[in-house]
Amino acid sequence: MEISASTRLLGVIGDPIAHSLSPTMYNAAFRALGLDAVYVALPTPAAALSSLLSALVGIGAAGNVTVPHKEAVERCCARKTDLCARVGACNTFWTEQGQLVGDNTDVAGVLSALRALGGDGAGRWLVLGTGGSARAVAVAAAEAKAELQVRSRDPERARAFARWAEGAGASAHAARVPVATEIVINATPLGLEDRDPLPLAAEEMRDITAALDLVYAPGETRWVRLLRARGIAAADGREVLVRQGAAAFGRFFPGQPAPVEVMRAAVNRALRA
Repeated sequence: MEISASTRLLGVIGDPIAHSLSPTMYNAAFRALGLDAVYVALPTPAAALSSLLSALVGIGAAGNVTVPHKEAVERCCARKTDLCARVGACNTFWTEQGQLVGDNTDVAGVLSALRALGGDGAGRWLVLGTGGSARAVAVAAAEAKAELQVRSRDPERARAFARWAEGAGASAHAARVPVATEIVINATPLGLEDRDPLPLAAEEMRDITAALDLVYAPGETRWVRLLRARGIAAADGREVLVRQGAAAFGRFFPGQPAPVEVMRAAVNRALRA
């Protein structure tokens, strides 16, 4: 890939960000299509977020947002799609007429990944976490007409999130103990390191039929491996990454179909154990 003065800059904003495969995925797409563009990781502590966004708008850049900045970036957008406003979290941004424009493609990514597991329909869902990714799960649950249970390390935060989810159209409440659910989605960062504790304890997995871990890691996360060993349909976040990335690609390059198979192959190569 040759970079010149005319090369378009795109990037992913987050903290931490070293684990992100968005650069691998998008740069493979750019090479396949012969686009003069480059995609980079942009490590961004919270204190630097506002100044970075201003700089990106100033040069007409575009890209994606990951933890922990999705909600903060949504609040910074001068314009946003209806879905972005409904979720209250932005994972995709670009610049139009000197303004920051935001969208949320995570909802489509979550629904697509759950569909592949046979778990995107009505029923009982449990979301672990209350951040920007969990907000996308809540709106996905509303679209699927599923009952949403919410778990957080802070019970009051779970209750507050459930109230917000109700306002976004979901049938939601804080999860009770013991949990009774068919579908579990991990929307916490647990699993980025193999030594992390499990998002959901093994003894709480009895009635689960499908699980989606929004974290991805080489060889899949330890939680996904444990679920599979118990006969539960489970997947890590790689398909969510690909599907939301393909949707975002259409925002970055309107009218240009995303090379989904190229993007998926690049992610799978990078995550091969």
